Amino acid sequence: MYVIGLTGGIASGKSTVARRLVEHGAVHIDADHLARVVVEPGTDALARIRETFGDEVLNADGSLNRAALGALVFGEPAALAQLNAIVHPAVRALSDELIRAAEQADPDAIVVYDVPLLVEADVAHPFDLIVVAHADEETRMRRMVDLRGMDETDAARRIGSQASAADRLAIANVVIDTDGTLAHTLAQVDALYERVRAELGRSTVRGAP
Repeated sequence: MYVIGLTGGIASGKSTVARRLVEHGAVHIDADHLARVVVEPGTDALARIRETFGDEVLNADGSLNRAALGALVFGEPAALAQLNAIVHPAVRALSDELIRAAEQADPDAIVVYDVPLLVEADVAHPFDLIVVAHADEETRMRRMVDLRGMDETDAARRIGSQASAADRLAIANVVIDTDGTLAHTLAQVDALYERVRAELGRSTVRGAP
């Protein structure tokens, strides 16, 4: 098995990279999706969030009121740290389970674990490769305004709330430059996939009896 940690700032083209790897046959695990799953009604994490932040963070049906919770932790480092201490271990446990299941289904599986906050959350998975989707800030701003309908102030705030490009690039084993055309981005992802398949093949040969 081969586990790729994929990250990138907002509007960096990370989803495009993930989709292309999945088209090649990779198993996609989305950390944002897992973060929603682990706080569904009936979960231990949601119970702990309620104990920590109060009943006001729940909707009438018992589900998490994300807006109410966000209002409590936004701009409050201590409260955000409390929330992360609940959610991050639950996400880690679930992602470990999914990675093990992928390996059981196919010992040669390539898993792309899509973690937007790989730097911020200090995710400690033993990745075989960390891939960063990268575009400059001007490009990302333009995408957020033109494609997502954000105003420039909100776009700049969203970018500023995340880790810096320098921090992400510092942990990268591979950088996918998404500033250019879609074809240019996809060609880099295709080359990455071929590299990973080759490394898996060599590993299989080395591990053969």
